[in-house]
Amino acid sequence: MNMRPILYIIGILLCTLAASMIFPILVDLYAQNPDWKVFLLCMTFTAFLGGALILTNAGKTFSLSVRQTFVLTTLSWVSLAVVAAAPFSLSALNLSITDALFESVSGITTTGSTVITGLDTSPPGILLWRGILQWLGGIGIILMAMSVMPFLKVGGMQLFQVELSEHEKALPRITQMASVIGIIYVCLTVICALSYQFAGMSRFDAFTHALSTISTGGFSTFDASFAHFDSTTIEMICVFFMILGCLPFVLFVKAVRGNWSALFNDTQVRTFIVIVSFAIVTMIIYLIMNDHETVELAIRRATFNVVSVITGTGFTNGDYGAWGGFAVILVFFLMVIGGCAGSTTCGIKVFRFQVIYSVTMAQLKQLIHPHGIFTPHYNHHPLSKEISSSVMGFFFVYALSFSILAICLSFVGLDFMTAMSGAATTISNVGPGLGDVIGPSGTFQPLPDIAKWLMCIGMILGRLELFTVLVLFLPSFWKK
Repeated sequence: MNMRPILYIIGILLCTLAASMIFPILVDLYAQNPDWKVFLLCMTFTAFLGGALILTNAGKTFSLSVRQTFVLTTLSWVSLAVVAAAPFSLSALNLSITDALFESVSGITTTGSTVITGLDTSPPGILLWRGILQWLGGIGIILMAMSVMPFLKVGGMQLFQVELSEHEKALPRITQMASVIGIIYVCLTVICALSYQFAGMSRFDAFTHALSTISTGGFSTFDASFAHFDSTTIEMICVFFMILGCLPFVLFVKAVRGNWSALFNDTQVRTFIVIVSFAIVTMIIYLIMNDHETVELAIRRATFNVVSVITGTGFTNGDYGAWGGFAVILVFFLMVIGGCAGSTTCGIKVFRFQVIYSVTMAQLKQLIHPHGIFTPHYNHHPLSKEISSSVMGFFFVYALSFSILAICLSFVGLDFMTAMSGAATTISNVGPGLGDVIGPSGTFQPLPDIAKWLMCIGMILGRLELFTVLVLFLPSFWKK
């Protein structure tokens, strides 16, 4: 396999990562924190490494095959996570290699699980760096879901390649669309930051939380997350932008080009809104009936935490793990569902549930009318057998990967709740888990190192839609 185009693109990504380190440097300089030297050293090394890869592999017009694209996708995310871990290890936090890599992988995959305690007093450069990693990971996964995943036909994502090529002829080509999506992503981040600031956050907190909100990442600058602010206005702003972050960004492109109805006519978006609304109402009724909260507080707590979990953001304004069995079960299933395809969220994603539902209904009708012809549909268009089998295969691999990860976490000493929720939250890239250890009021720091490494693997698998990574372990993949 020709690795030159792969290394060339990774070099470009590393140079981009190096350029982003200038912001933590400026923040630490302003705060007179000595960690600016750490970021300067890391920026120099990363730029040198990226530049070397670009220079040594440039000079030809490259075209990527399917096999090369699989390798590039996995290798780029792993490379960025490893290099981005250096500031965590060398900073005043003095994290171990395992903890530094865990924090970096959690950031770049927009998971939001953290091993850092004492965020309230942590260096500002590190806090900003965590937000930047999530922001870069968010835009990265949007562009990957729009261009790479449909091309690789991973887990039914080819469905959206068909939509773009057949029904959106007025849209610009992929490169132009990527530029438009990038501009929209930046604009949403700026608007979110300004909204936070007007609602009472400091300028630094507003900007850092905006990076984590639009990317549905969930890193906060405080141990108590949004409970620190204790503001209904701030929380509702967060809810609004978390929902925007988990909608297909291609629809935003359509809206900008004048087709605002696309946001409301898309069946995936409508189904997502129905699921969120039902979960919020159910949680509110449960909290009120069981005297966990007052009516006003129940509405506030349920709305914020349900949206945060299903979008995979992971912000919290209360410990939903202490609300009783039903709340814990509901949160667990929301972790698995996830948001919409083509957004910054992960999990199984809503469209796959729609495909499975349509296939199931077609099968049931076939049982009633054996000689009838029933074709499953998605978004008013017939589904091919290739897409249906691809989605069903994804469900199987997701369940298998979750089960294996949960068993492995249990084997290394984690209790049942921590192992199950840890597997779910990492493979779905949500953030906090359930239980006393990794729940909303805890961190992943007390876990054994082997558990953290297993969870890093889970986060990468979940972020890259499982098949993208697993296909590399097939011996036939490496044969000519």
